[in-house]
Amino acid sequence: RIYRYQTHDYAFSSNERLLHALGGDAFTRMLNQTIDEAMQKAGFSHKFINEVVCPAMRVNYGQGVNVNGFVGAVSLAGVDSGLWSVKGGNKLVCTGLLSASKADVIFGTVLSIEPKIRPRPTGDPVKLYHVTYNTTSGLTGDTYDIVIIATPLSRDMANIAFKNFDPPVPEFPNLYHQTVTTLVHGRLNASFFGYQDPSAFHVGTIFTMENPNLFFKSLGVVSPVEGVGGEGKLPSPLAVWKLFSHEVLTKEQLHLLFSSYDSVKVKKWLAYPHYSPPEKCPPIVLHDKIYYLNGIERAASAMEMAAISAKNAALLAYHQWYGNADRIDQEDLHEKLKTEL
Repeated sequence: RIYRYQTHDYAFSSNERLLHALGGDAFTRMLNQTIDEAMQKAGFSHKFINEVVCPAMRVNYGQGVNVNGFVGAVSLAGVDSGLWSVKGGNKLVCTGLLSASKADVIFGTVLSIEPKIRPRPTGDPVKLYHVTYNTTSGLTGDTYDIVIIATPLSRDMANIAFKNFDPPVPEFPNLYHQTVTTLVHGRLNASFFGYQDPSAFHVGTIFTMENPNLFFKSLGVVSPVEGVGGEGKLPSPLAVWKLFSHEVLTKEQLHLLFSSYDSVKVKKWLAYPHYSPPEKCPPIVLHDKIYYLNGIERAASAMEMAAISAKNAALLAYHQWYGNADRIDQEDLHEKLKTEL
């Protein structure tokens, strides 16, 4: 539904209103229960939840079945068939959008945002925002009518200072979950997975259940982003494997998983929030004409969610600037749009 609403230029002033517009009370309730509880209420067995649902949570969000029901549903959608990928890699989505928007990109780190009152040409005062950022040329800044923040507002992610705001912009206790990605070019040790004959091991992806003795969460062959049509083929003995784990793997652990390898690349990153329902999303509007996109991640963190949040913020900023109240937080849009030509 949201794509249709946004095609008709409707926007929502909070993440809860956006979710409610999508699926009513059922969607907002999903933030207040775990995916485990939601699946049990839907009639799924503990065995199915432990052996199918839990591995999907671990590979997609590095967490178990105690994540909220909404992100759990997003995670399950991510293991279904018929998914699309971006030829050349996901980074092309960002570069393509920047190119299409003809945006003036300034490469730097934002340090602070501060409201400033400036006179209009008519003499009337107007509120602007001075954004200070650090670039390769040094400390600089500029003033803007509207500010849209598209990075998680937590001290360990983007430590932006909001100076002299009245009321002050609140801090959001938004803990992010560390995931370690390890890329290994080598031969998998089939015996570790119970296969004495390596030639009989034809598995390209391994998911895991909750087990305190396991030191990794998932393991899979990496396919080239150029899209060479290798999907569905059995992995060759020597391949690039991607592992997700909570901590950096030791050499001993790598030797357990691989009979031999010649290259290892490790990346620690705060990939997504640590989910623990009930969830409360941060506001979209932090202050007059300051918008925050990443609050939607408290519901579910995904590229698609980021795109929906970004378009919603752009529409909301536009309608609030021009006073189009009839395009904001409208109820019963699903029924209303049925009657529109």
